[in-house]
Amino acid sequence: MNALNEQFGTYTLVERIALGGMAEVFLARRSGIEGFEKEIVIKRIRPHLGRQKAFVNMFLGEAKLAAQLSHSNIVQIYDLGRIEESYFIAMEYIAGRDMSAILPKAKKLGIPFPVEYALKVASSVCEALNYAHSKTNNLGQPLNIVHRDISPENIRVAWSGDIKILDFGIAKAATQLHETKAGEIKGKLCYMAPEQVLGKSVDQRSDVFSMGVVLYELLTGLKLYTGSNELDIMNKIVDAKIHPPSYFREGVPEEVEAIVLKALEKDRAHRYQSASDLQYDIDSFLAGHEFTPSSTHLANFVKQLFRQELAEEHLRRQHKGASALPAAPQATTPSGPQITSPEKTVELALPLDSTDYQRLQNLAAKNSSQPTEIALDILRHYLKYQN
Repeated sequence: MNALNEQFGTYTLVERIALGGMAEVFLARRSGIEGFEKEIVIKRIRPHLGRQKAFVNMFLGEAKLAAQLSHSNIVQIYDLGRIEESYFIAMEYIAGRDMSAILPKAKKLGIPFPVEYALKVASSVCEALNYAHSKTNNLGQPLNIVHRDISPENIRVAWSGDIKILDFGIAKAATQLHETKAGEIKGKLCYMAPEQVLGKSVDQRSDVFSMGVVLYELLTGLKLYTGSNELDIMNKIVDAKIHPPSYFREGVPEEVEAIVLKALEKDRAHRYQSASDLQYDIDSFLAGHEFTPSSTHLANFVKQLFRQELAEEHLRRQHKGASALPAAPQATTPSGPQITSPEKTVELALPLDSTDYQRLQNLAAKNSSQPTEIALDILRHYLKYQN
């Protein structure tokens, strides 16, 4: 992150948090009367793109549509405009991490992403997609909104456990940019549906396929499509056989595997026909499963993964005098996850060994009447993959 204190219209750009070929993203602050302050995100289009009229028109048109979306699983757009020569979007700030950061972190710690949490993420994304796909104007006419860029970096998990889709409203403009300026969105290709890769029209089933690719990655820890170059990846998306998730990870339930493979049908006529259809099958599985995770469970899991980083960020913000992140842990952080009970605190190192497993079983047994959420999460998710 690059710290700064730049005035941008009525906003103060606090720090730059991302830089890409199309835009730069800032954590910003908007101030009001009586000391009112609100943290937001500013996505500012890179100057060279602001001079491309076709791109700007596409960007503004799509962003105006996206600004009409109001759903708990979609990041809200507050403002859209131009300040001097810079076009921008001001949107809701979600303190948390993108799935593109969560997956590698879990993998680094040797923790396969829990199947239940993968399904919870997918269900929430599907709910948001169905809302957007079904959106109509005031006359009841469909707006035909398609995200076109469902990928781990556009799915954010808040520290509260809420799940939000990012970047509604710029994907179509980004697609046009890809057609006119090769390489600018390199890396997104592997989540595209076959019809999108082939340049055919896209619809809600294209987003369903992309969600299937993401769910496959959450379950296996592996990207579904990789290659030495873009052409290689495109050929695989169109023609390559898909191995079932259980080929790479034991224990994936057959019902879940069937859901993923149906979402990944190359012929969209055989695919789930809507995000709501995909969500229905996911939720039906979870309803009959031994564990249906809540937002609190997911929040605890993600906070454990980023415990050290959260503590450091909390300290850094305190030092700068900025408002602290919500739910930040204490500054003194152990090297491994902790379970706190009324009797004692148990500190663990990852990966867990059989001794740790027995200690945790004993701890859970002692606190069976009122087990802590952290203890439940550790037992349910860390240990099931170590036993």
